[in-house]
Amino acid sequence: MKTYSSEEYNCKVIEGTINEPIEKVFERIAAEKPDLIGLSCYIWNINPVKTLGEMLKNFLPESIVVLGGPEVSYNPKDVLKECSWCDYIISGEGEYPFACLCDFIKSGSVKPIPGLCYRKDGKIIISEPYVMEGEPPSPYCEKYFESLKGRITYLETSRGCPYSCAFCLSGRCGSVRFFDIERAKSEMLLLAKSGTQTVKLVDRTFNANKARAKELWRFVIDEHGKGIPKNVCFHFEIAGDILDDESIEILNSAPKGSIQLEIGMQSFNEKTLAYINRKTNTEKLIQNIKKLLSPGNLHIHIDLIAGLPFEDLESFERSFDIGYNLRSNMLQLGFLKLLHGAQMREDSEKYPCIFSKEPPYEVISTQWTDENDLLLLHKIEDALERLCNSGRFIGTVDYVLESTGLSPFEFFKKFGIYVAEHSKPLVSLDDYTEMAFGYLSKLEGIEPSVLKDKMICDRLCSNSSGKLPAVLKVTDPEIKKIRLAIESEEENRRKPGIKRGFSLLESEKAAVFADYENKDPVTGKFVLKKVYY
Repeated sequence: MKTYSSEEYNCKVIEGTINEPIEKVFERIAAEKPDLIGLSCYIWNINPVKTLGEMLKNFLPESIVVLGGPEVSYNPKDVLKECSWCDYIISGEGEYPFACLCDFIKSGSVKPIPGLCYRKDGKIIISEPYVMEGEPPSPYCEKYFESLKGRITYLETSRGCPYSCAFCLSGRCGSVRFFDIERAKSEMLLLAKSGTQTVKLVDRTFNANKARAKELWRFVIDEHGKGIPKNVCFHFEIAGDILDDESIEILNSAPKGSIQLEIGMQSFNEKTLAYINRKTNTEKLIQNIKKLLSPGNLHIHIDLIAGLPFEDLESFERSFDIGYNLRSNMLQLGFLKLLHGAQMREDSEKYPCIFSKEPPYEVISTQWTDENDLLLLHKIEDALERLCNSGRFIGTVDYVLESTGLSPFEFFKKFGIYVAEHSKPLVSLDDYTEMAFGYLSKLEGIEPSVLKDKMICDRLCSNSSGKLPAVLKVTDPEIKKIRLAIESEEENRRKPGIKRGFSLLESEKAAVFADYENKDPVTGKFVLKKVYY
């Protein structure tokens, strides 16, 4: 506001979440009795925002309500028709237009307001989404840092994307604009010192400029433990196939847990990638991910999207198995969403599909994947999330895959179907563990006692309660005596004040224990120690 406004304003940022009762957010805003209310709109909050906006307009009829954000930038006419309580919509980037609008409302400024959509004499006036030149002013101020309170912080060091994926909006934000690199470094340090543990870069393809990405990665590495506290991690979204050897070498040298990478794969079907305008060298991508994972110092998150063109169930199975077998720290199975403004929504002839008319506009069926296929993939996603992405049963799944010979896709499919048929929507971790043991122990090739031990180890190193469900408890009248003998040894003694999870194993004469003090910054697990007796 200060950068672009000619007037003085008293501004206040009020945050809420979609998990918070809308009445509570309403109360906080209404208590300020604002003259103007600006609401940011995304696929995840648009319905609550519409409810909130109408409530505020009814309670404060003189207040002006302005909407902005991606969920109203490409369909402003429809929103203005539906939401009579909305006075203005800012389409596209909002920093400059919002300041101009505030000046116009306060003093009648005649400065042009790009991206502004509104009603006039019963007609709806629409403007093209605004894309500003250069870089926006920094949003960080003292009040922002006071409000963080250790939460994840977000940092933007560029806008736009070099890709034009048909399902995404990032390519519609103009060509990539990189902010001043010294500003980026300065803001990295500011956010790292804010008390947060994660600074998430929202640049759509952080390594689009290779030289710049290398410099900033080196900066994070050099400042680790100095200007950047050791417990702070930087999260970057990158294109994995365009990494060169020097970039990989730099990343491989990063202190453990200091950098996370999110690598969008979408699919390994070349025809699919070409049709959605996604240029990816899949072979190079696979090799680069393997190189990044090899040292074990980086948390690597990769993702696939279900519902894309030419990706039938058989094709998706191939993509899934390739992705899973890379053994990244997280494999996310997402579902195609038809966003307002995305090419796949606007060109229904080229990209025919049925999708939900309610946000987040998820695909329901295509000519390659029908409704039953996508419902099946949701069951697979649920099993993948609970068993592996949660970090809770990774060793167990490794054992099952090795012992049964099932492919990753086939295993998660079978187990996902079983859980859907035998579980309630909300199930406790202990009940889920019991259900998993009951199912997995009956698979061909599985030795129940070994499976039990794998699950014991997984639970102890991933759950700091240190408690095991009844199905995993090993009963032995000598357990107290064995534990005392093990913990009497110097190297096995528990530190004062540190909780320990302890269990005997069933398939061998050994005990395992985990002390809940320091998680591995990459895997999120506690160190598990095995002692034979």
